[in-house]
Amino acid sequence: MGKLYLVPTPIGNLEDITLRALRILKQVDLILAEDTRTSGKLLQHFKITTPMHSHHMHNEHRTVAALVKRMQAGETLALISDAGTPAISDPGFLLTRACVENAIKVDCLPGATAFVPALVNSGLPNDKFIFEGFLPVKKGRQTRLKFLAEEKRTMVFYESPHKLLKTLRDFISYFGADRAISVSRELTKIYEETVRGTAEEVLQHYTNKPPKGEIVIVVGGG
Repeated sequence: MGKLYLVPTPIGNLEDITLRALRILKQVDLILAEDTRTSGKLLQHFKITTPMHSHHMHNEHRTVAALVKRMQAGETLALISDAGTPAISDPGFLLTRACVENAIKVDCLPGATAFVPALVNSGLPNDKFIFEGFLPVKKGRQTRLKFLAEEKRTMVFYESPHKLLKTLRDFISYFGADRAISVSRELTKIYEETVRGTAEEVLQHYTNKPPKGEIVIVVGGG
């Protein structure tokens, strides 16, 4: 019986990959990558020549069964996403569940993920928090925001730069203009930035300075 490794990859700074992750990526029979072009640059940087297959949200439903058979036949696979830890707002859950259902061992390595440093450096309470990932774009968005308006714990969201202003306006509408918010973008990269303040203050900042890069929003509980 083979095995599945879930291997976090750097969210920006390549030095954030672990020695164990490098060893596993060199040793496995196959690396499953969200985007082989993106991951190819990472593997080339670390001189890793392990074969890669594409495994992303558009094909994972079709490929899981075949991958399970390969592991049942003795192959060892590693799953990586473009950045961060697999299955955190990225592909990974379906394959992991299939392995569990088929008694295939799964090892998840600790490593980079965007929401943890954003939460910790926000200055907001992090003893209890909820991770919401991306809010629904249309259907279910209002329902979710109404529900979260009563949430007492710190909330963590992912957002794209072109939707940030809309999301901040929604937070003002449902949570109030004075709700404490921290927005971190481009974490671990050269232009890393964290902006903290009320929802209104953060909205004003990014209205005057359009955001770029990957974004994590941390919102204080009610």
